[in-house]
Amino acid sequence: MAGNAPINASVIILLRPDVKGGIELLMTRCPPGEFSVENYTFPLSPVKKEDTREGMLNRCWGLTPLEARNILGSELTPQLSLGHWVAAIRGLFEQMGVLLCTTEGGRPPARVKGSFRDNLIKKRRSLIDGCMDFRTLLESAGLFCDTRCLKYFTHWLTPENAYPNYDARYYVASLPPDQKAIMRSRNHSTGLWITPERGMDLFQQGSLPMAFSTFASVRSLADFDSWDSLASEYRLYA
Repeated sequence: MAGNAPINASVIILLRPDVKGGIELLMTRCPPGEFSVENYTFPLSPVKKEDTREGMLNRCWGLTPLEARNILGSELTPQLSLGHWVAAIRGLFEQMGVLLCTTEGGRPPARVKGSFRDNLIKKRRSLIDGCMDFRTLLESAGLFCDTRCLKYFTHWLTPENAYPNYDARYYVASLPPDQKAIMRSRNHSTGLWITPERGMDLFQQGSLPMAFSTFASVRSLADFDSWDSLASEYRLYA
């Protein structure tokens, strides 16, 4: 499989403040498979064709395709660039049940709780099973992808001999205060909230295996001494 063109993908690092004003990040561990190892990582989603279509891009708020390309680089089309934001938001919802959304007009992010959240979680199952696409889910709930929640973080290419081989853009986002991540599902076997410092310690001890790109991202986040400093740097939603 070596030599195939890398797959465009988005990786989202979901963050929240801890009780001491520090940083916690959400890591997941996928079940072992034919091509996977049991590394801890962040939610990753390949960019699908439907993520880049006009109707889907029209369900985005806060960023135009041209603005997205200016952030990611001119080697991508505007539609593919904004499609990376869509893939990140869609993948986070599919894998962790967290939806970064807003209502029409860009009003404050929609409250995803109570019966409204229950209905979305039911639709999430249809999304995962392929019975509903992401655009239809958003339209049925009157929601838009809130691209303002995601801040571009870094860019990694997996080794050419890796399979799958990803050309991945990484984003950071804060967990909305009224939402909770699903810590166990068929998409991943384990979810874990952990501080960057603790993550590096466990990696060094051999009990938290990570790919190099994941470790490098955790190491970069450990440079921030508080949640406030990180939120200020990336203008994350409180």
